[in-house]
Amino acid sequence: MIVELPSNRPPERFYRGGERIASFREESVAPEREPEDWVGSVTTIFGEGELGLSRLPDGPLVRDAIAADPKFWLGADHVRRWGDDARLLVKLLDAGQRLPVHAHPHDAFAAEHLGHAHGKAEAWYILQGGSVHVGLRRDVSAAELAALVEAQDVDALLGLLHEVQVEPGDVVWVPPGELHAIGVGVFLLELQQPGDLSILLEWEGFQLDGAKDGHLGLGFDVALEAVNRRARSTEELALLVQTAPSQGSVFPPAADAYFRLERVPVAGPSVVDAGYAILVVARGSVTLDGAPVAAGSTHLVPASHGPISLDGEGEVLVARPPAA
Repeated sequence: MIVELPSNRPPERFYRGGERIASFREESVAPEREPEDWVGSVTTIFGEGELGLSRLPDGPLVRDAIAADPKFWLGADHVRRWGDDARLLVKLLDAGQRLPVHAHPHDAFAAEHLGHAHGKAEAWYILQGGSVHVGLRRDVSAAELAALVEAQDVDALLGLLHEVQVEPGDVVWVPPGELHAIGVGVFLLELQQPGDLSILLEWEGFQLDGAKDGHLGLGFDVALEAVNRRARSTEELALLVQTAPSQGSVFPPAADAYFRLERVPVAGPSVVDAGYAILVVARGSVTLDGAPVAAGSTHLVPASHGPISLDGEGEVLVARPPAA
């Protein structure tokens, strides 16, 4: 069974956005602060009990359905290696304003300091372009970075990062610890580890108390230890920001240990391999197993379903956990 997922837009986020998600999904205009659609989510917003979790159309949480029958949903190989941990969070993200400069911790830091199973690696498939900021232009000392955060010197913080123009079909790989900020107007599909851990280096102009909430409750002296302070050369930057191939796996190989995204052009009959997946119909008029589906729709596919038959004319993006 392939399950079409309704949108799951947590309300009152700290930054603006959401109109591009509503347009993509052909839904009514979103409130001003619903800039993210958490698709097939088994992850809660940091500090929340259920907010962020997706539900199946008949009511149960996706998280609970997977826990009740992990082999059905995730497959036997996945369960042998990782149990009922889906190891994937997929989002549609509409930056109605530039996001703050921030970073996410790696697994070891998250385990040691927060007791979490995952840090947060992420990667983006660009649906509507603009500017993104990623990776340091020069090495930065711990003392300098801490001073900039304390002073809230936004211009200096943003100026530390490479600014790159991205177009639809580009991909951006953001390893754990990498400083980054998404520019206003960018609309993207994000794959990430299933956690909501962010270290915020700026917060002026956003609906949050960064001095209180920007360091995951650890204090900035500890939280900033998770940030990569080494510069990215031009050659390294080219490994982080690339143009996706027209079909097949689109993220750099370094991302495969965390998640995978496949770009599937549809021009007549084709087949997508079996396995747990979240499908996003990026454009066109497409059928899944003979049933017509709308552009902008999202679908959850259990591993037990087997191969997926596609037909029509368009493009489908297939998000998956790492290979077991």
